[in-house]
Amino acid sequence: MEPAAAIKKFQEFLDKHYLTELAEKSRKGEKFIIIDFGKLSMFDPELADSLFDEPEDILKAGELAIEQFELEGDLKNFKIRISNLPESMEIMIKDIRSEHLNKYLYIVGLVRQKSDVRPQVISARFECPSCGNVITILQLDQKFREPDRCGCGRKGKFRTLSKELVDAQKIVLEEAPEDLEGGEQPKRMDIFLKSDLVSPLSEKKTNPGSKVLVYGILKEVPIPAKEGGKLTRFDLMVEANYVEPMQEDFMEFKIDPEEEKKIFELAADPKIFQKLLDSLAPTIYGHDKIKEALILQIMGGVRKKRQKGSTLRGDIHVLLIGDPGAGKSQLLKRVAQVVPKARYVSGKGASGAGLTATVVKDEFIRGYALEAGVLVLANRGLCCIDELDKMTKEDRSAMHEALEQQTITISKANIHATLRSETTVLAAANPKFGRFDPYEVLAKQIDLPSTLINRFDLIFPIKDLPDTANDEKLAAFVLNLHKDSNDIKSAIDTDFLKKYFAYARQNAHPVLTEAALQEIKAYYVKMRGSGSESEGGVKAIPISARQLEALVRLAEASAKVRLAKTVEVEDSQRAIDLVHYCLSQIGLDPHTGKFDIDRIGSGVTASERGHISVIKEMINELESKGIKPIKLEDIFIEAAAKGIAEDKVIEVIEKLKRSGDIYEPRKGYVSRI
Repeated sequence: MEPAAAIKKFQEFLDKHYLTELAEKSRKGEKFIIIDFGKLSMFDPELADSLFDEPEDILKAGELAIEQFELEGDLKNFKIRISNLPESMEIMIKDIRSEHLNKYLYIVGLVRQKSDVRPQVISARFECPSCGNVITILQLDQKFREPDRCGCGRKGKFRTLSKELVDAQKIVLEEAPEDLEGGEQPKRMDIFLKSDLVSPLSEKKTNPGSKVLVYGILKEVPIPAKEGGKLTRFDLMVEANYVEPMQEDFMEFKIDPEEEKKIFELAADPKIFQKLLDSLAPTIYGHDKIKEALILQIMGGVRKKRQKGSTLRGDIHVLLIGDPGAGKSQLLKRVAQVVPKARYVSGKGASGAGLTATVVKDEFIRGYALEAGVLVLANRGLCCIDELDKMTKEDRSAMHEALEQQTITISKANIHATLRSETTVLAAANPKFGRFDPYEVLAKQIDLPSTLINRFDLIFPIKDLPDTANDEKLAAFVLNLHKDSNDIKSAIDTDFLKKYFAYARQNAHPVLTEAALQEIKAYYVKMRGSGSESEGGVKAIPISARQLEALVRLAEASAKVRLAKTVEVEDSQRAIDLVHYCLSQIGLDPHTGKFDIDRIGSGVTASERGHISVIKEMINELESKGIKPIKLEDIFIEAAAKGIAEDKVIEVIEKLKRSGDIYEPRKGYVSRI
């Protein structure tokens, strides 16, 4: 298309559709205008077509057309941003070839890393020392160009008068995992952003982890050879024309008034909780308590900021430990679909650096750049970690800080950074030996460090025990699913469910009422008081302050489900039910019938600690009487007098031997070290 014709067409088009917007932008001092491609193609299909083949000329024509308008403010270097291209024009990063060079295209992907913002010269003015002639040279290449010669015939050094600089930044875009088939590795593409695309407002859109849609022109970049000159191979880069964010977190979800009305109707429904339960994972049978916990987890408690700068987390972390085939991974996958900004990772495939953050070499600024891991990418979202027990010890330890402090601190390669990771974690693991042993203490079968287990608010063991009535129902349910996959209709569809959760998280910030507070307090005090005094005077600790905070968070989340402004007694009751259910599953000491939180944390119950201290005392007494080494029979007789069974004594002595408190000088005898 002829440049003059293109300028004229653009003028007509802008005059018809965008004149008021142009005037508004130039008055505010903004230097860009976003044009809808649909309107452009309806106005002039020929102009729209030539945009794809000669994007630079057409966009330049548009900019020149804008300069000819007489509006207040400076219209020089006004940028045109084209958006809303037809979906047929989308191209996958892996499909980009040399035929697309200098064409207009759009790609979708996740931002993996992002360099710092640096100034770049776009044009420079030089003066000839001989005749005073001023020469302007556009800087389009990678290298800074100076004039070769002046009109007066002078060659050599010219004086630089001024340079025009714009902000420039490079981001690396990677294909989103949901767009890939099978075992492909996601391909990457460098995106070059300039001027208003790197304003502080658009900075947020392009944070690592966000999903963006990039419109731009594909350019080649020469690769310098080691011995000088250029290689015949070239690199590719997209010079961005417009960047649009795609994936919102809970806080950025747009909800129109009609949907808001539907949300309020649903919140007022007395059966709202049951409806959410049925819709969360309709293809998974049973597990109602777990589904209830997951709904509360997605809602989350209220994050509280203190004046001194410390914060109390509102995120509820849930751990599912269960027999294989109990549907844990299915639940995790389903939750990842329902929650905006959710990530799913699996055991062996996740390293500590992949979970938290890592430092990579950055070619653009010739230094190191930070690449965010999953827990940072899912900030204000939810991270599902499957097969937690298969991860290596070192990689698991990276999660400690993220779970409680909700930050990730990294100090590597001269980069010291603290990243926010206000992420809710839902993890799943198998017991130590693949399946639960019904006769062994549950805590001993959880092969995770106690410090990590402590950070989870709710821990659900999922036992798969044969039970004829239940098995029949389960089999009928699963087989029906296979027979007719369209048969399952949930009360609320997935899109609306997403919006409901997003709306509740944005707008509901319930406050505890006195009655709800008293309910939680009464339960906590009652549980603390129920700790039995076991042998040896060691008191069991049935519940700790961490569970108290968990109760508050769960009660707040329960109120959020109804979009309520206050937390009522029924919410506290729901939270207490859940925590009590979890404790009764894993915190019950079989010898005393009482709750004991230490069973979850360390696997040593209070009654066991009591036995250990009693037997240690016995050994000390016998040794002080001068008996050395001590015969095992003597210890059995003494212990029987105190009501401790022989098998318990053997167990305790084995434990003491392992911990290095006593040793066996010869068979049947023990002695203190």
